[in-house]
Amino acid sequence: MNKKGTIAFYIGSLARGGAERVMINLVTHFHTVGYTVYLVTKTTDEPEYDVPQGITRIIADITAEEETDSRIKNLRNRIKKLKGIWEDIRPDIIISFIRKNNLMAIASAKGLDIPVIVGIRSNPSRELQGRFFKRLSFFMFRYADGIVVQTNRGKEFFPSGLRKKTVVMPNSLSEEFVGQEYEENRLPHVVTVGRIDQNKNQRMLLEAFEDIMVDYPDWSLHLYGDGEMAAGLRNRFDSSSIVFHGPVTDVRDRIRNASIFVLPSKQEGMPNALIEAMALGLAAISTDCPCGGPADLIEDAKNGILIPVDDKEALKTALRKLMDDEALRRSMGQKAMEIQTRLKPAVVNKMWQEYIENIMQKRSSK
Repeated sequence: MNKKGTIAFYIGSLARGGAERVMINLVTHFHTVGYTVYLVTKTTDEPEYDVPQGITRIIADITAEEETDSRIKNLRNRIKKLKGIWEDIRPDIIISFIRKNNLMAIASAKGLDIPVIVGIRSNPSRELQGRFFKRLSFFMFRYADGIVVQTNRGKEFFPSGLRKKTVVMPNSLSEEFVGQEYEENRLPHVVTVGRIDQNKNQRMLLEAFEDIMVDYPDWSLHLYGDGEMAAGLRNRFDSSSIVFHGPVTDVRDRIRNASIFVLPSKQEGMPNALIEAMALGLAAISTDCPCGGPADLIEDAKNGILIPVDDKEALKTALRKLMDDEALRRSMGQKAMEIQTRLKPAVVNKMWQEYIENIMQKRSSK
Protein backbone atom coordinates (compact mmCIF):
# COMPACT_ATOMS: atom_id res chain seq x y z
CA MET A 1 0.00 0.00 0.00
CA ASN A 2 1.13 3.52 -0.73
CA LYS A 3 2.49 5.01 2.49
CA LYS A 4 0.61 8.25 1.91
CA GLY A 5 -2.70 6.45 1.74
CA THR A 6 -5.52 5.79 -0.68
CA ILE A 7 -8.21 8.25 -1.75
CA ALA A 8 -11.36 7.35 -3.70
CA PHE A 9 -13.16 10.08 -5.64
CA TYR A 10 -16.78 9.45 -6.63
CA ILE A 11 -18.94 11.30 -9.17
CA GLY A 12 -21.68 10.50 -11.69
CA SER A 13 -19.48 10.68 -14.80
CA LEU A 14 -16.60 12.69 -16.25
CA ALA A 15 -18.78 14.70 -18.63
CA ARG A 16 -17.27 18.07 -19.43
CA GLY A 17 -18.67 20.24 -16.65
CA GLY A 18 -17.37 22.41 -13.84
CA ALA A 19 -17.66 19.84 -11.04
CA GLU A 20 -16.04 17.17 -13.17
CA ARG A 21 -13.15 19.46 -14.02
CA VAL A 22 -12.57 20.24 -10.35
CA MET A 23 -12.54 16.53 -9.54
CA ILE A 24 -10.07 15.76 -12.34
CA ASN A 25 -7.81 18.53 -11.01
CA LEU A 26 -7.95 17.09 -7.49
CA VAL A 27 -7.39 13.54 -8.69
CA THR A 28 -4.33 14.69 -10.62
CA HIS A 29 -2.95 16.63 -7.67
CA PHE A 30 -3.27 13.84 -5.12
CA HIS A 31 -1.77 11.32 -7.54
CA THR A 32 1.14 13.71 -8.18
CA VAL A 33 1.92 14.15 -4.47
CA GLY A 34 2.05 10.40 -3.92
CA TYR A 35 -1.41 9.13 -2.97
CA THR A 36 -2.95 6.03 -4.48
CA VAL A 37 -6.02 7.42 -6.22
CA TYR A 38 -9.15 5.72 -7.54
CA LEU A 39 -11.70 7.55 -9.66
CA VAL A 40 -15.11 5.91 -9.32
CA THR A 41 -17.96 7.02 -11.57
CA LYS A 42 -21.51 5.77 -11.75
CA THR A 43 -21.47 5.69 -15.56
CA THR A 44 -19.52 6.80 -18.61
CA ASP A 45 -20.55 9.76 -20.72
CA GLU A 46 -19.47 11.55 -23.89
CA PRO A 47 -17.54 13.72 -24.28
CA GLU A 48 -15.54 13.25 -21.10
CA TYR A 49 -12.39 14.57 -19.50
CA ASP A 50 -9.41 12.25 -19.90
CA VAL A 51 -8.36 10.23 -16.86
CA PRO A 52 -4.74 11.04 -15.98
CA GLN A 53 -2.26 8.23 -16.46
CA GLY A 54 -1.63 6.14 -13.36
CA ILE A 55 -5.13 6.57 -11.93
CA THR A 56 -7.53 3.63 -11.88
CA ARG A 57 -11.09 4.32 -12.96
CA ILE A 58 -13.94 2.08 -11.81
CA ILE A 59 -17.51 2.09 -13.16
CA ALA A 60 -19.94 1.58 -10.29
CA ASP A 61 -23.37 1.33 -11.93
CA ILE A 62 -25.24 -1.96 -12.08
CA THR A 63 -25.30 -3.80 -15.39
CA ALA A 64 -28.39 -4.42 -17.50
CA GLU A 65 -28.42 -8.00 -16.19
CA GLU A 66 -28.40 -6.75 -12.60
CA GLU A 67 -31.25 -4.30 -13.14
CA THR A 68 -34.79 -5.21 -12.03
CA ASP A 69 -38.26 -3.75 -12.45
CA SER A 70 -38.12 -2.34 -8.92
CA ARG A 71 -36.52 1.07 -8.32
CA ILE A 72 -36.01 0.18 -4.66
CA LYS A 73 -34.20 -3.05 -5.52
CA ASN A 74 -32.10 -1.26 -8.11
CA LEU A 75 -31.11 1.35 -5.52
CA ARG A 76 -30.14 -1.38 -3.07
CA ASN A 77 -28.14 -3.14 -5.77
CA ARG A 78 -26.29 0.08 -6.62
CA ILE A 79 -25.44 0.72 -2.97
CA LYS A 80 -24.34 -2.90 -2.56
CA LYS A 81 -22.11 -2.68 -5.65
CA LEU A 82 -20.56 0.58 -4.49
CA LYS A 83 -20.00 -0.88 -1.03
CA GLY A 84 -18.23 -3.83 -2.65
CA ILE A 85 -15.91 -1.42 -4.46
CA TRP A 86 -14.98 0.27 -1.18
CA GLU A 87 -14.40 -3.12 0.46
CA ASP A 88 -12.14 -4.10 -2.43
CA ILE A 89 -9.97 -0.98 -2.70
CA ARG A 90 -10.14 0.00 1.02
CA PRO A 91 -9.69 3.77 0.64
CA ASP A 92 -8.64 5.85 3.62
CA ILE A 93 -11.22 8.46 2.62
CA ILE A 94 -13.99 8.95 0.03
CA ILE A 95 -14.63 12.29 -1.68
CA SER A 96 -17.95 12.58 -3.55
CA PHE A 97 -19.50 15.37 -5.60
CA ILE A 98 -23.09 16.34 -6.41
CA ARG A 99 -26.58 15.54 -5.16
CA LYS A 100 -27.49 11.80 -5.22
CA ASN A 101 -23.85 10.76 -5.49
CA ASN A 102 -23.24 12.24 -2.05
CA LEU A 103 -26.06 10.20 -0.52
CA MET A 104 -24.85 7.06 -2.29
CA ALA A 105 -21.33 7.57 -0.96
CA ILE A 106 -22.54 7.94 2.61
CA ALA A 107 -24.95 4.99 2.42
CA SER A 108 -22.43 2.64 0.80
CA ALA A 109 -19.66 3.50 3.28
CA LYS A 110 -21.87 2.83 6.30
CA GLY A 111 -20.29 0.25 8.59
CA LEU A 112 -16.91 0.33 6.80
CA ASP A 113 -15.26 2.95 9.03
CA ILE A 114 -14.24 5.05 6.02
CA PRO A 115 -14.62 8.84 6.34
CA VAL A 116 -16.70 10.53 3.65
CA ILE A 117 -16.52 14.13 2.43
CA VAL A 118 -19.44 15.33 0.31
CA GLY A 119 -19.18 18.23 -2.14
CA ILE A 120 -21.97 20.65 -3.10
CA ARG A 121 -20.95 22.08 -6.46
CA SER A 122 -23.63 24.73 -7.03
CA ASN A 123 -26.10 26.78 -4.99
CA PRO A 124 -27.11 24.37 -2.18
CA SER A 125 -30.76 25.44 -2.38
CA ARG A 126 -30.69 24.46 -6.04
CA GLU A 127 -28.67 21.26 -5.73
CA LEU A 128 -30.75 20.05 -2.79
CA GLN A 129 -34.06 21.34 -4.12
CA GLY A 130 -37.25 19.54 -3.22
CA ARG A 131 -38.53 19.32 0.35
CA PHE A 132 -38.05 15.56 0.64
CA PHE A 133 -34.58 15.52 -0.91
CA LYS A 134 -33.45 18.44 1.25
CA ARG A 135 -34.63 16.75 4.45
CA LEU A 136 -33.08 13.44 3.39
CA SER A 137 -29.79 15.17 2.58
CA PHE A 138 -29.70 16.97 5.92
CA PHE A 139 -30.33 13.64 7.66
CA MET A 140 -27.68 11.75 5.69
CA PHE A 141 -25.09 14.51 5.93
CA ARG A 142 -24.99 13.95 9.69
CA TYR A 143 -22.98 10.83 8.86
CA ALA A 144 -20.51 12.64 6.60
CA ASP A 145 -17.18 13.72 8.06
CA GLY A 146 -17.16 16.91 6.06
CA ILE A 147 -19.28 19.03 3.73
CA VAL A 148 -17.59 21.20 1.11
CA VAL A 149 -19.36 24.20 -0.46
CA GLN A 150 -18.06 26.82 -2.86
CA THR A 151 -19.14 30.05 -1.18
CA ASN A 152 -19.61 31.63 2.23
CA ARG A 153 -23.33 32.15 1.63
CA GLY A 154 -23.60 28.51 0.62
CA LYS A 155 -22.38 27.53 4.07
CA GLU A 156 -25.18 29.52 5.68
CA PHE A 157 -27.76 27.33 3.92
CA PHE A 158 -27.18 24.47 6.37
CA PRO A 159 -28.57 24.17 9.90
CA SER A 160 -26.12 24.93 12.69
CA GLY A 161 -25.31 21.29 13.39
CA LEU A 162 -24.19 20.66 9.82
CA ARG A 163 -22.62 24.09 9.44
CA LYS A 164 -19.99 23.10 11.99
CA LYS A 165 -18.63 20.48 9.61
CA THR A 166 -19.01 22.61 6.48
CA VAL A 167 -16.02 24.32 4.84
CA VAL A 168 -15.69 26.69 1.89
CA MET A 169 -13.39 25.64 -0.95
CA PRO A 170 -13.28 27.96 -3.96
CA ASN A 171 -12.71 26.67 -7.47
CA SER A 172 -9.13 26.89 -8.64
CA LEU A 173 -8.16 28.77 -11.75
CA SER A 174 -7.17 26.64 -14.73
CA GLU A 175 -3.40 26.55 -15.13
CA GLU A 176 -3.60 28.17 -18.58
CA PHE A 177 -4.91 31.39 -16.99
CA VAL A 178 -2.06 31.67 -14.46
CA GLY A 179 0.78 34.01 -15.38
CA GLN A 180 -1.23 36.03 -17.89
CA GLU A 181 -0.18 39.67 -18.29
CA TYR A 182 -2.52 42.60 -18.72
CA GLU A 183 -3.44 43.18 -22.37
CA GLU A 184 -3.18 46.90 -23.06
CA ASN A 185 -4.56 46.85 -26.62
CA ARG A 186 -8.16 45.93 -25.94
CA LEU A 187 -11.06 45.81 -28.34
CA PRO A 188 -14.39 47.56 -27.61
CA HIS A 189 -16.03 44.20 -26.97
CA VAL A 190 -18.47 43.17 -24.24
CA VAL A 191 -18.33 39.40 -23.79
CA THR A 192 -20.17 36.69 -21.89
CA VAL A 193 -19.38 32.97 -21.67
CA GLY A 194 -21.70 30.16 -20.65
CA ARG A 195 -24.61 27.95 -21.53
CA ILE A 196 -27.36 30.04 -23.13
CA ASP A 197 -30.38 29.33 -20.99
CA GLN A 198 -32.92 30.80 -18.58
CA ASN A 199 -30.62 30.74 -15.57
CA LYS A 200 -27.61 32.31 -17.26
CA ASN A 201 -30.02 35.08 -18.28
CA GLN A 202 -28.26 36.28 -21.42
CA ARG A 203 -31.59 37.79 -22.52
CA MET A 204 -31.19 40.56 -19.94
CA LEU A 205 -27.71 41.35 -21.23
CA LEU A 206 -28.92 41.37 -24.83
CA GLU A 207 -31.81 43.70 -24.00
CA ALA A 208 -29.57 46.03 -21.99
CA PHE A 209 -26.96 46.22 -24.74
CA GLU A 210 -29.62 46.73 -27.41
CA ASP A 211 -31.03 49.65 -25.43
CA ILE A 212 -27.71 51.51 -25.29
CA MET A 213 -25.80 50.42 -28.40
CA VAL A 214 -26.99 53.40 -30.46
CA ASP A 215 -24.83 55.57 -28.15
CA TYR A 216 -21.81 53.27 -28.57
CA PRO A 217 -21.50 52.50 -32.30
CA ASP A 218 -17.92 51.24 -31.95
CA TRP A 219 -18.86 48.61 -29.35
CA SER A 220 -20.14 45.07 -29.93
CA LEU A 221 -21.49 42.24 -27.78
CA HIS A 222 -20.07 38.72 -28.15
CA LEU A 223 -21.70 35.58 -26.72
CA TYR A 224 -19.75 32.31 -26.38
CA GLY A 225 -21.72 29.16 -25.67
CA ASP A 226 -24.80 27.27 -26.76
CA GLY A 227 -28.04 26.10 -25.20
CA GLU A 228 -31.76 25.73 -25.55
CA MET A 229 -32.35 29.48 -25.85
CA ALA A 230 -29.57 30.21 -28.34
CA ALA A 231 -31.58 29.90 -31.56
CA GLY A 232 -34.49 32.01 -30.30
CA LEU A 233 -32.23 34.76 -28.98
CA ARG A 234 -30.18 34.75 -32.16
CA ASN A 235 -33.32 35.35 -34.19
CA ARG A 236 -34.65 37.99 -31.81
CA PHE A 237 -31.43 40.02 -31.54
CA ASP A 238 -30.38 40.28 -35.17
CA SER A 239 -27.73 43.00 -35.31
CA SER A 240 -24.25 43.46 -36.70
CA SER A 241 -23.22 44.63 -33.22
CA ILE A 242 -24.32 41.38 -31.54
CA VAL A 243 -22.38 38.20 -32.37
CA PHE A 244 -23.28 34.64 -31.32
CA HIS A 245 -20.09 32.56 -31.60
CA GLY A 246 -21.50 29.26 -30.32
CA PRO A 247 -19.39 26.84 -28.24
CA VAL A 248 -15.62 27.27 -28.64
CA THR A 249 -12.60 25.48 -27.18
CA ASP A 250 -10.25 28.48 -27.18
CA VAL A 251 -12.17 30.81 -24.88
CA ARG A 252 -9.05 32.30 -23.34
CA ASP A 253 -7.66 33.45 -26.67
CA ARG A 254 -11.08 34.63 -27.85
CA ILE A 255 -11.73 36.98 -24.92
CA ARG A 256 -8.28 37.96 -23.64
CA ASN A 257 -8.27 41.32 -25.44
CA ALA A 258 -11.94 42.14 -24.84
CA SER A 259 -12.76 45.06 -22.53
CA ILE A 260 -15.78 44.03 -20.45
CA PHE A 261 -17.10 40.69 -19.21
CA VAL A 262 -20.70 40.28 -18.00
CA LEU A 263 -22.18 37.44 -15.94
CA PRO A 264 -25.97 38.09 -15.79
CA SER A 265 -26.95 34.82 -14.06
CA LYS A 266 -29.86 34.26 -11.70
CA GLN A 267 -27.96 31.62 -9.72
CA GLU A 268 -24.33 30.48 -9.63
CA GLY A 269 -22.01 28.46 -7.46
CA MET A 270 -18.44 29.62 -7.96
CA PRO A 271 -18.52 30.73 -11.62
CA ASN A 272 -15.44 29.60 -13.52
CA ALA A 273 -16.21 31.92 -16.44
CA LEU A 274 -16.06 34.95 -14.14
CA ILE A 275 -12.86 33.74 -12.47
CA GLU A 276 -11.18 33.28 -15.86
CA ALA A 277 -12.32 36.64 -17.21
CA MET A 278 -10.98 38.40 -14.12
CA ALA A 279 -7.68 36.53 -14.45
CA LEU A 280 -7.38 37.93 -17.98
CA GLY A 281 -7.91 41.47 -16.76
CA LEU A 282 -11.38 42.15 -18.13
CA ALA A 283 -13.47 44.68 -16.23
CA ALA A 284 -16.28 42.48 -14.90
CA ILE A 285 -19.95 43.08 -14.20
CA SER A 286 -21.85 40.33 -12.39
CA THR A 287 -25.18 39.85 -10.73
CA ASP A 288 -24.91 39.41 -6.98
CA CYS A 289 -26.70 36.09 -7.34
CA PRO A 290 -27.26 33.21 -4.96
CA CYS A 291 -25.31 31.57 -3.47
CA GLY A 292 -22.78 34.37 -3.41
CA GLY A 293 -20.00 33.16 -5.69
CA PRO A 294 -19.61 36.50 -7.50
CA ALA A 295 -19.70 38.34 -4.17
CA ASP A 296 -16.82 36.17 -2.93
CA LEU A 297 -14.83 37.15 -6.02
CA ILE A 298 -15.74 40.79 -6.62
CA GLU A 299 -15.08 43.63 -4.21
CA ASP A 300 -17.65 45.99 -5.63
CA ALA A 301 -16.32 49.04 -7.49
CA LYS A 302 -12.71 47.93 -6.96
CA ASN A 303 -12.10 44.81 -9.05
CA GLY A 304 -15.53 44.67 -10.69
CA ILE A 305 -19.15 45.71 -10.35
CA LEU A 306 -21.97 43.79 -8.65
CA ILE A 307 -25.58 44.44 -9.65
CA PRO A 308 -28.90 43.01 -8.40
CA VAL A 309 -30.29 39.91 -10.10
CA ASP A 310 -32.67 40.61 -13.00
CA ASP A 311 -32.01 44.37 -12.84
CA LYS A 312 -31.64 45.48 -16.45
CA GLU A 313 -31.44 49.17 -15.55
CA ALA A 314 -28.55 48.52 -13.14
CA LEU A 315 -26.80 46.54 -15.87
CA LYS A 316 -27.23 49.38 -18.35
CA THR A 317 -25.82 51.84 -15.81
CA ALA A 318 -22.81 49.59 -15.14
CA LEU A 319 -22.16 49.06 -18.84
CA ARG A 320 -22.30 52.79 -19.54
CA LYS A 321 -19.97 53.48 -16.62
CA LEU A 322 -17.31 51.14 -17.96
CA MET A 323 -17.79 51.85 -21.67
CA ASP A 324 -17.36 55.58 -20.97
CA ASP A 325 -14.19 55.25 -18.89
CA GLU A 326 -11.13 53.44 -20.24
CA ALA A 327 -9.05 54.30 -17.16
CA LEU A 328 -11.67 52.72 -14.89
CA ARG A 329 -11.76 49.59 -17.05
CA ARG A 330 -7.99 49.34 -16.81
CA SER A 331 -7.82 49.84 -13.04
CA MET A 332 -10.60 47.32 -12.37
CA GLY A 333 -9.11 44.80 -14.79
CA GLN A 334 -5.64 45.04 -13.31
CA LYS A 335 -7.03 44.70 -9.79
CA ALA A 336 -9.10 41.71 -10.90
CA MET A 337 -5.97 39.92 -12.14
CA GLU A 338 -4.87 39.45 -8.52
CA ILE A 339 -7.22 36.46 -8.56
CA GLN A 340 -4.44 34.62 -10.39
CA THR A 341 -2.51 34.48 -7.13
CA ARG A 342 -5.50 33.90 -4.87
CA LEU A 343 -6.97 30.98 -6.83
CA LYS A 344 -4.01 29.44 -8.61
CA PRO A 345 -4.16 25.62 -8.52
CA ALA A 346 -1.26 25.22 -6.09
CA VAL A 347 -3.06 27.37 -3.49
CA VAL A 348 -6.47 25.69 -3.77
CA ASN A 349 -4.97 22.19 -3.99
CA LYS A 350 -3.05 22.88 -0.78
CA MET A 351 -6.29 23.90 0.93
CA TRP A 352 -7.92 20.63 -0.15
CA GLN A 353 -4.91 18.56 0.87
CA GLU A 354 -4.67 20.07 4.33
CA TYR A 355 -8.41 19.62 4.84
CA ILE A 356 -8.50 15.99 3.70
CA GLU A 357 -5.38 15.02 5.61
CA ASN A 358 -6.78 16.63 8.76
CA ILE A 359 -9.96 14.54 8.52
CA MET A 360 -7.95 11.38 7.85
CA GLN A 361 -5.74 12.11 10.86
CA LYS A 362 -8.73 12.76 13.13
CA ARG A 363 -10.36 9.50 12.08
CA SER A 364 -7.17 7.44 12.55
CA SER A 365 -6.59 8.87 16.03
CA LYS A 366 -10.03 7.78 17.29
